[in-house]
Amino acid sequence: MQFTKSAELLKEASEHLAGGVSSHFRLGMMPHPLVFDRGDGPYLIDVDGNRLIDYYLGMGPMILGHTPTPVIEAVQSEIGNGLLFAGQSRLEYSAADLVCEMVPCAERIRFGSSGSEVAQAAIRLARAATGRKVIIKFEGHYHGWFDNVIWSVGPTSDQFGSSESPTPVPASAGQEEESAANLVVLRWNDLASLETRLAEGDVAGVIMEPAMCNTSAVPPLPGYLEGAKAACAKHGTVLIFDEVITGFRLAPGGAQERFGVTPDLAIFGKAIASGFPVSCLAGKAGIMDLLASRKVMHGGTYNAGVAAMAATRATLTELRQPGFYERLEATGMRLWTGIDNALTDAEVPHRIQGFGSVFHVALGTTGPITDYRTSLAADRASYIRFTTALLQRGVRALERGAWFVSSAHTDDVIDATVAAVAEAAKGLADG
Repeated sequence: MQFTKSAELLKEASEHLAGGVSSHFRLGMMPHPLVFDRGDGPYLIDVDGNRLIDYYLGMGPMILGHTPTPVIEAVQSEIGNGLLFAGQSRLEYSAADLVCEMVPCAERIRFGSSGSEVAQAAIRLARAATGRKVIIKFEGHYHGWFDNVIWSVGPTSDQFGSSESPTPVPASAGQEEESAANLVVLRWNDLASLETRLAEGDVAGVIMEPAMCNTSAVPPLPGYLEGAKAACAKHGTVLIFDEVITGFRLAPGGAQERFGVTPDLAIFGKAIASGFPVSCLAGKAGIMDLLASRKVMHGGTYNAGVAAMAATRATLTELRQPGFYERLEATGMRLWTGIDNALTDAEVPHRIQGFGSVFHVALGTTGPITDYRTSLAADRASYIRFTTALLQRGVRALERGAWFVSSAHTDDVIDATVAAVAEAAKGLADG
């Protein structure tokens, strides 16, 4: 396949649009960032006319595929009534009802526009509720791009320090060092280290992905989430689950439903609204009512706009249909098994782990990945060669190893993907 028009447009756009993109995470893609004309179910069609089976899925939001008819029709039917009221709507209220019915921790919610924003709101609430300042986060976990949380997201082995006391590593030039003054970084899935730090009694909140999906796709070890919840409760600390990826993807109520552990607060985004800019902060009434009392400030001009709420309500209604998640898991496991067999047949060392709806493929390692440090055993350079070969065969897969699956990925699409994987794997094995 050729991607020359994308390259030309990218170069032209870079005169006014920094790097030709509007997100850091769209840079560095091979052979270069692509420019798209439209989506169609499980496909994206780029400006060169290439029809690509897509497993980026907008980095996770497109759980119903790129053109979900119920969502599009819902937005079209409501958008003529107005766009933004600086007030409330019945759409907003019905969407909130759905979230509270689906999510175990959601006694109260607030809508936002991005995961980064509601992560900040959750941290602020934790500090207000406890009167403390310290926040614990974990290596490899991503909670948005703001200075106070984008630490140790992707440190190198010569940066991250000891296992017992990891060194907070900034992710960006221009990041204020002072923003980490009340931040503690730990290794995830290590309950003993978390319990030890919480025992100091000064931690306001612990924020974590309940299943680590920004780095690999790592389930919690048996008892880890339960232990973290018990330790937080013992020491008066707010437990925050970042479910921006796992929410509405691993189960109707997210990872907290799937694993049976209910946090104090949780944040959601991505799959909640099929690509519309919607996020959500949910949690216990006793904490969330600090927002209602106006003691804790949370704002946002674009929160709960008409089109966004129509998309949210329509998306969640589809996700609640009987058998939706069973079918999605089956589709993902069909793809997982096909990739596994193709790589095995080509004698390419690999590790696949995660969940049917989102899993991770690593090359060059076969051992379990349990946290960020063990994820570094993967051969990233080989994997990028692999995804580049897949793109030439009409399959678009994330260079970081995650595969997102949608309800639009039919069996024939999965079979075509597996055939492309087999060809790319053979080429990889041949060197």
